[in-house]
Amino acid sequence: MLNEMTSGWIRGLAVTIVAAFALAPSVHAASPQHTGQAPGFYRMHVGDIEVVALSDGTFPMPVGQLLKDITPEALNEALRHAFVADPVEASVNGFLINTGRHLVLVDTGAGAMFGPTLGHLVSHLRAAGYTPEQVDEIYITHMHGDHVGGLVAAGKAVFPNALVRAAEAESGYWLDTQQRDAAPESAKGGFTSAMTALGPYVAAGRYKPFHGSTELVPGVEAIEATGHTPGHTAYRVSSRGDSLLLWGDLMHVAAVQFPNPSVTIAYDSDADAARSQRLKVFREVAATGVLVGGAHLPFPGLGHLRVNETRYDFVPLNYATLH
Repeated sequence: MLNEMTSGWIRGLAVTIVAAFALAPSVHAASPQHTGQAPGFYRMHVGDIEVVALSDGTFPMPVGQLLKDITPEALNEALRHAFVADPVEASVNGFLINTGRHLVLVDTGAGAMFGPTLGHLVSHLRAAGYTPEQVDEIYITHMHGDHVGGLVAAGKAVFPNALVRAAEAESGYWLDTQQRDAAPESAKGGFTSAMTALGPYVAAGRYKPFHGSTELVPGVEAIEATGHTPGHTAYRVSSRGDSLLLWGDLMHVAAVQFPNPSVTIAYDSDADAARSQRLKVFREVAATGVLVGGAHLPFPGLGHLRVNETRYDFVPLNYATLH
């Protein structure tokens, strides 16, 4: 009888314990998922010069509507080959250059001009250990909104101590009210964006255009690369035999324009000139092995080009810890 009572008590206790565990919160309950990334900066050196790639964010680029000189079938095949789809999530990158004497920013991102997925360059600049007030020169590859929008916030200069520089042909076009008035209605917004972004710097006497290829500060040279826009410019960073070419919008869609650099985009002011410039620079950087940085390459947008039969392959920079 005692054994039966003991057995019943044990069975009842077991049922109670199981029920208690079933009702108790699991120690392995799922945590909420997060959507943010780590701060978007990547630091490297070109000789003695520090270069920091800065992400402004990404945006969905409807490449099927924008890319020219390619069939829909070839476009879709190129996208599938690269494991991306239309619209392609396109990076917008800027580059901070610390020469030791000058702190130079190449392009400023979109600011508030392109919506909430862009406009993060300044916060990432701060995360990298710098402030907008420390930037003393800003070099613009061209005056499309995703490259100059970050110059201003609420109508005021974001970089209050910086001298802004761009090619004379670029500002001569985008800051000219006669050019704006003569443009089709659909294109006038580009002029307005450029005038809004550059306005505070022009008014303060802190905009200084340059002409052609020229050294701007020791170690940083402007390289004429017209085609995408009338004054589109690349910038070469050089120190102790090392070199980095920041090529701006020489190309936009890696999945398509590396295998087929003849493909152009609707944003080009002169598609033929943009194509010729791209083919020329691709040949040169593939032959020399020079490091390149692109405004719309997947962040951090740094790597090398090499020839692969009839196409080019982009080889991203190997991640490295600075010592």
